[in-house]
Amino acid sequence: MNRLTLTSAALLASVSIAATASARPMTPEDVAKIESVGAVAISPDGTRIAFTTGSLPDVTEGEDNGGFTSELSIATAPDVARQYLPDDISPGGVAFSPDGRMVTFLWSAEDDDRAVWGIPVDGGTYVKLAGVEDTGVRSYHFSPDGGTIYMLTGPGEDEQRAAQRKGGFNARVYEEEFRPARLFAASVGTEIDEEPREITIPGFVSGFDVASDGRMGIISTTPTPLVDDSYTSQRVNIIDLSSGELTNIVATPGKIGDVEISPDGSQLSLIAGVDMNDPAATTLHLVDTVTGEYRAINGGAAEAAVDAEWLADGRLAAVVHVGVQSVLRIYNADGSVAEEHDPGELILTRVEAAGGRIAVAANAPQHPTELFVWNANGSGGSFDRWTNHNEWLSDITFGEQRAYSFTATDGQEVEGVLILPVGGVPEGGAPTIMNVHGGPEAHDSNGWQTAYSKPGHVAAGQGYAVFLPNYRGSTGYGVDFSKQHQGNYTDPEFRDIVDAKNALAADGITDASRTGITGGSYGGYASAWGATYHSAEYAASVMFVGISDQTSKFGTTDIPYEMYNVHSRAWPWDDWQKMLEVSPIYYTDRATTPILIMHGEDDTRVDPSQSMELYRFLRVRQPDTPVRLVLYPGEGHGNRQAASRYDYNLRMMEWFDTYLMTGDRTAEMPAPRPQLAEGAAGAEAPEADEE
Repeated sequence: MNRLTLTSAALLASVSIAATASARPMTPEDVAKIESVGAVAISPDGTRIAFTTGSLPDVTEGEDNGGFTSELSIATAPDVARQYLPDDISPGGVAFSPDGRMVTFLWSAEDDDRAVWGIPVDGGTYVKLAGVEDTGVRSYHFSPDGGTIYMLTGPGEDEQRAAQRKGGFNARVYEEEFRPARLFAASVGTEIDEEPREITIPGFVSGFDVASDGRMGIISTTPTPLVDDSYTSQRVNIIDLSSGELTNIVATPGKIGDVEISPDGSQLSLIAGVDMNDPAATTLHLVDTVTGEYRAINGGAAEAAVDAEWLADGRLAAVVHVGVQSVLRIYNADGSVAEEHDPGELILTRVEAAGGRIAVAANAPQHPTELFVWNANGSGGSFDRWTNHNEWLSDITFGEQRAYSFTATDGQEVEGVLILPVGGVPEGGAPTIMNVHGGPEAHDSNGWQTAYSKPGHVAAGQGYAVFLPNYRGSTGYGVDFSKQHQGNYTDPEFRDIVDAKNALAADGITDASRTGITGGSYGGYASAWGATYHSAEYAASVMFVGISDQTSKFGTTDIPYEMYNVHSRAWPWDDWQKMLEVSPIYYTDRATTPILIMHGEDDTRVDPSQSMELYRFLRVRQPDTPVRLVLYPGEGHGNRQAASRYDYNLRMMEWFDTYLMTGDRTAEMPAPRPQLAEGAAGAEAPEADEE
């Protein structure tokens, strides 16, 4: 049975972030200027909340190309916030000093390494608090008394390598020349050039934290900095900060996510996988810091723990995603549930707590991430909105967005997020874009779903329906659901997407003859599969950093063990033919779907050769099928630069307008260069009117 699922209970008036007016559809130029809340930190007394606002340079208006930058503000009440730093400072690692008098951050001043800086909350200039010569600070924590800053830094300069490079000896040994990060302790209030004390740490450290008593710390380590080791061999180590002695190891078998220390230091909260084959860290555990023993407190539930934070009274606040929605859950110290709060249409993504206050970062169908504060008032409580970015969104006409579920051909119920065209669905159904998330150990929530590579409300404004399927392998529905695709590349996972198309068509929402597919990484794999094996199902495809050949992908990726443990559950040499038969290149003989292929030239997760293979097979084997390959220099597994993102969005929508909106697979390809906004660098100036 197919059904339309309404969102959770309507938001309280203080929470609603729906647009108040409707004037025009959303455009790629709008996507390019979106701002959203990034880091969040609460002062020890709970009276102030520091947050960063992240944005890209607006290349559509001629600003210089670049990546994300942030600005620091401090809020004291809803819609009451003040920017604290000059525009040319882009801070990271935002926190408060233990006494609350200073907000601290990471920043690289001109001609200096990344260091810890601070600025008084009551006014004053920013000052450098601590740093380590010849290396940048990656993360930091204060001791409880504020007298010491612990800093995780890079490995420092390799003097021999630097000297050899000057002589032209710049050869690099692949996956061997690793040098570990280092941990330092610096006294606050002393001269900045005083040498920080180095603390010996085991292995390669990726993160650390300090207990509230200042005596114990935890560090996350791996045998090497290889990505595969971070998935398969990461361990949480408990150390004595005064001696650097390792006192215990939390021997978890699966992936590790968020780790936090309880106020009394007796427990850790640990979001982790339940075993080596668990695709994602989604199960919340409690760990005894004395014995290292751990136990799951939401094991087996059809949900995914996302973030957790200890409260001063020893309880634990956790953000949990349940299908396409989310909740804020409060656990007692023994792991029993104390409270659960439904945020309505908000999708909570992070939680912070201090001074008796709980703050969350959250988005919703018509707004990117903002700062909200949980208000436990007598009427049942509410999530009060404290920030308001992108006020221009009130001028946008949005399509209706809601959860949608259907029954797959084998009886499995599958859910996703449906965005309808602005103005509603026309008779005969709307052209529909299946927007497939990567992983597949991820999920799409019923929140903000528009980005440079996600058609979302831009497509809805142009008359498309968009469906984001949480197909087999997705998180948010329990470990068993996320394991259903293992050992079965493409089926049932990609068959779920075809089943979604058929269900939407049966409900009169989708025009089956005008259905397209797009996605990145594993979603790019789905898009390549849709353009080859399932070519009869899709009128157009846009593939991003996707997989086309499972055998060569294994030999060129940085996650071969991840592929084995949570995807294929077999090595390529176990059955070469089977691995070939789950590769899109094998089915290019049936490919008539116009496909736009895009890839970062510096991608190490899915080598750009994957896109080159599919392009070459199609050009030679199916010369009449429209295919284009676009490579982005300097980009990796996803675009980071503003111009690359804007370019991608323009090309994606132009491809769908050409082949999906019309349903004409034989249409002439768009021009190689997309038409930029008039204010963008390199855009053609409008022709002068003839007299």
